[in-house]
Amino acid sequence: MRNNAGKNEKISFAQFVHEALPNGIETNGQVGAKKKSITEPAVMPTDPSLATQTSSNIVKVSYRGDKIRGERRDGTRFRTRGNLNPFLPQIMRDNPEMQIDDLGVKGESIWLSILGTWLPILLLVFLIIFFFRQMQSGSGRAMSFGKSKHRMLTESQNKITFKDVAGVEEAKDELEEVIEFLKDPKKFTRLGGRVPKGVLLMGPPGTGKTLLGKAVAGEAGVPFFTISGSEFVEMFVGVGASRVRDLFDQAKKHAPCIIFVDEIDAVGRHRGAGLGGGHDEREQTLNQLLVEMDGFESQAGVIIMAATNRPDVLDPALLRPGRFDRRITVPRPDIRGREQILAVHTRRTPLGSDVKLPVIARSAPGFSGADLENLVNEAALSAARKDKNCLNMSDFEDAKDKVLMGTARKSMVLSEKERRTTAWHEAGHAIVAKLIEGPSDPLHKVTIIPRGAALGLTQQIPEEDRHSYSKDYVLNRIAVAMGGRIAEELKFNELTTGAGNDFRQATELARKMVTDWGMTDLGPISYGKNEDPVFLGMELNNSQKSYSEDTARQIDNEIKQTVTSQYTRARTLLETNRDLLDKVAESLLELETIDDEHLDWLMDGKDLRVLEEQRRRARDEDSMNTKPGPDIGRKAKPDDSIPDPEMA
Repeated sequence: MRNNAGKNEKISFAQFVHEALPNGIETNGQVGAKKKSITEPAVMPTDPSLATQTSSNIVKVSYRGDKIRGERRDGTRFRTRGNLNPFLPQIMRDNPEMQIDDLGVKGESIWLSILGTWLPILLLVFLIIFFFRQMQSGSGRAMSFGKSKHRMLTESQNKITFKDVAGVEEAKDELEEVIEFLKDPKKFTRLGGRVPKGVLLMGPPGTGKTLLGKAVAGEAGVPFFTISGSEFVEMFVGVGASRVRDLFDQAKKHAPCIIFVDEIDAVGRHRGAGLGGGHDEREQTLNQLLVEMDGFESQAGVIIMAATNRPDVLDPALLRPGRFDRRITVPRPDIRGREQILAVHTRRTPLGSDVKLPVIARSAPGFSGADLENLVNEAALSAARKDKNCLNMSDFEDAKDKVLMGTARKSMVLSEKERRTTAWHEAGHAIVAKLIEGPSDPLHKVTIIPRGAALGLTQQIPEEDRHSYSKDYVLNRIAVAMGGRIAEELKFNELTTGAGNDFRQATELARKMVTDWGMTDLGPISYGKNEDPVFLGMELNNSQKSYSEDTARQIDNEIKQTVTSQYTRARTLLETNRDLLDKVAESLLELETIDDEHLDWLMDGKDLRVLEEQRRRARDEDSMNTKPGPDIGRKAKPDDSIPDPEMA
């Protein structure tokens, strides 16, 4: 007999049943009956040899579902598959010594069973809650469109004061009354006075209009609401007006306070303007703003400040007394203001001994506060790239050239002919600017290093800010513009396209002299065109010229005569100083950049190599005297309590 101990023999379910119940299967309460019970399997053959046994040979049975494993008395093991439940009660009665283990409860986690039962129900409940909340949030978002998108700065958050603002002293003086009202309203109301309800700050971009608004709130110590004009208008009708109402409701709760609307021209333009017209969403927003500023309800303690660089497009109803009572112009800083702004921006910047802030301020006419901050930043980056310990004047010069004309195009390769043509072209501008008689801006620098679209540059810097120009000054500017083309003709006897921009500038100046400034024989009459955009609510035919064809021919003749006369004047000057022209051009080819001092040395017949050696020694001495450390170099001397400004 073969020993099957240790083996897991596979048997049929019928064989297992007959081994477990050797006396037969109970059917209708009788053992061994031939009639099958309804719970008996459909296939249950009877083995007579097995039926003669009186006790089962199986001592151990374990099952999980329809999987059954067992062990006989002789140690052999078997396995089968089938539904044990109908036979289990009889097996347990007939074989009380048989060990029967139900592995279904022990082997499977009860939590998995519970999860399998409840998971579909929980998933359904979750989906119902999710969609319900989505519907609620969608409704909330739709309602939130009418809420104002303002940002509020409290007294503790707003640390900006007038010390942070430089170069706009007149504007700060104008705002002092607003601050006094917020601090002590009774000072004005006791005498029947009324503080302006609104203050409109007008000026070019970057002059500090937004910063002034923050400074007013910081000085007065009141909440500061800020919002952009474009944030009022949305795609839904009525949203802008609702946001205006919500903004003023919030402001009244925090009164006294300041509402600052940046770029108000986005919502405050002329109503019914342009070709479209109509009562659009922007007009509804503007109407609500007008009502809130000066309607039936008083906005006591709420001051509205706004900033724009296009005051000409604002609706007249917005500018009338009772709304924006006070209009303050914030211009670009003058030379003294630029020096103050530079001092504030360089207070934490190490400066070399050669840095002169007044010179930098004088060389940056028309720069706004944001432009000057960018100039200082570019100079600091330039010095850092060169591993310097402090900023020198050369760093500011490089930064100014980069801001005005772009980065130097070092990779650009010019042919020798183009390089020589550019050198004589710039030398012609420089000599005319240096030697011409009458009012003219002093020469600052001449370079043939390509930057942006320009192959070279001749830079003149005014000694002071100019607000009006004399006729001789304008004529001298035209003559300087002609100097480049004349120098090319004298040297190479050919014409190039390099003077195209010079001619445009000269022609534009001449046209203004004739049509706008009345500086020619046509007399003190303005022939300029009214070119107001039609979308500002102006008439369509306002852009047409207001003079006859005969007058137009006279204007053209005057422009041509003006430019031609200065061309002849500049040519005579260069022909007289032909030797100096060649010296300056050759020096540019050698040094690439020269300044006014170089030109003075050339006019005196001195060797430029001596000047270059003197400057090199001065730079070396300045570098040796400057040691690395936390207090590198010289610093500007504004009030140490002044934090870094935000002039943008």
